[in-house]
Order: sequence, then structure tokens, then C-alpha cells
Amino acid sequence: MKSCLECGEKIVGREDKKFCSDGCRNAYNNKINKDSTNYMRNINNKLRKNYRILSELNIEGKSKTTRAKLLSKGFDFDFFTNILQTKTGNTYYFLYDQGYMVLENDFYILVKKDI
Repeated sequence: MKSCLECGEKIVGREDKKFCSDGCRNAYNNKINKDSTNYMRNINNKLRKNYRILSELNIEGKSKTTRAKLLSKGFDFDFFTNILQTKTGNTYYFLYDQGYMVLENDFYILVKKDI
């Protein structure tokens, strides 16, 4: 007999089941996927916060804002997920699908990738 990976209870049902219930499956997966250190958790929180700020300011998919506005909302320019260098030499910083590029006079253009 197979037993649940989370609680060890006997599993009834399909042959390939690994958990006795949805609750055990969720608890098991939450344990596996949690951030293992405070350092990872803090970085992921900063990335999430930056993403929320860009999403809030860039509702239309393309907009313009100032450095002061981003900073006032708590945006941290040190945290992003990737950099895109265009053929024309422009550099975009992305947080997943939300991105920004530095313009003149402390302005930024906000963009959203189509995914």
C-alpha cells in the first residue's frame, strides 16, 4: 500500500496518487516551494514590490513616469529580473513582463512585454 507523502496516511484511489487529500498536497508543495532563507525571501519581496509598482503605474502597457514618483512608491532600482539591450542601443530593465528605460531629465518610459 502507498502512503501519503505529507502525513503518511494510507492512500485510497488511483494507483498514481501521492497524497491522501488536497490539503496534504498543498501543505507538501508549500513546504517544498517556500523560500529557504531570509535573504531569498527579502529579494523576492523586493522584486514583487517593484513589479506591483510598475503594474500600478503602467496600466495601458506603455507610459511615462518620473524617478521621483517611482522612489516615492518605494521602487528599488537595484532589483530587476533581466536586462534587454535593443539593436538601437537602448537598455530596458525588466521585472518579468514589466519594464522600464531611462530617458532624459529623470524620466522613465514604462513598457509591458506581450507574453
